[in-house]
Amino acid sequence: MKVNKSIARNIDTEHIPIQHLCSLLETFALKHSSKQLPDILEQAENAELTYRQFLLELLEIEVKGRNERRRKRNYSAAHFPPHPRRLEEFDPGELESGLTETQLRQLKELTWLDTRGNIVLAGPPGLGKTMVAVGLGLEAINSGYTVCFEKMVNLVQILDNAETERSAMFRLKTIKKAQMVIIDEIGYTPITRSQANRFFTFIRDTYETSSVVFTTNKEITEWAEMMGDPVLTTAMLDWILHHAKCFSLRGKSYRLKHP
Repeated sequence: MKVNKSIARNIDTEHIPIQHLCSLLETFALKHSSKQLPDILEQAENAELTYRQFLLELLEIEVKGRNERRRKRNYSAAHFPPHPRRLEEFDPGELESGLTETQLRQLKELTWLDTRGNIVLAGPPGLGKTMVAVGLGLEAINSGYTVCFEKMVNLVQILDNAETERSAMFRLKTIKKAQMVIIDEIGYTPITRSQANRFFTFIRDTYETSSVVFTTNKEITEWAEMMGDPVLTTAMLDWILHHAKCFSLRGKSYRLKHP
């Protein structure tokens, strides 16, 4: 693109108010670049950047700012439990079996999330199932994915009330749109036959549209008793396990070993 030289000569760059440039950037919704424009201009002048280098710096700052804003929004929508811990804090060496360091690194790569795969983390309380699930959720959010976390007891209430309560309806819509759904503590509290049916429908609706991470103190073979309907449970497990990685954690409770 050629620039009209007569126009270029008439532009007095030294007397263009920075605030005017910021306003122009904001007109095009480049808010992050606008906020940092004075610093960007100063750095560009000191480093004697070319036009292309300056434009690249400006756009990269805008993209970085938007990604960070999206990350914070996704983190807020996830509804993680208080004080979530990163995956790096989990030590598979504390376990007797069920999850190795290599497997944990592979899960952290999130390739299973791109293929809509599921994760099942089973085992007794205190082995870090929730910590691993939440850690994977944090990794996903930092990589640009949307995540929703719900304990099973809360998800059941949401499913119960979605047709009558506005807040439950909106939360259910958010959960179904999430790329990763974490359902924590399946099997810790009993559910009714009608609740099991609604949960069955929820799993059917998320099949191959979202990745679901389950933490449970029940082995897969015990889910039929928990749901109260072997036929329904078999169909549900068929969807869950079709694209799933299952880990049966064994060992002593971390909380008891480190009181």
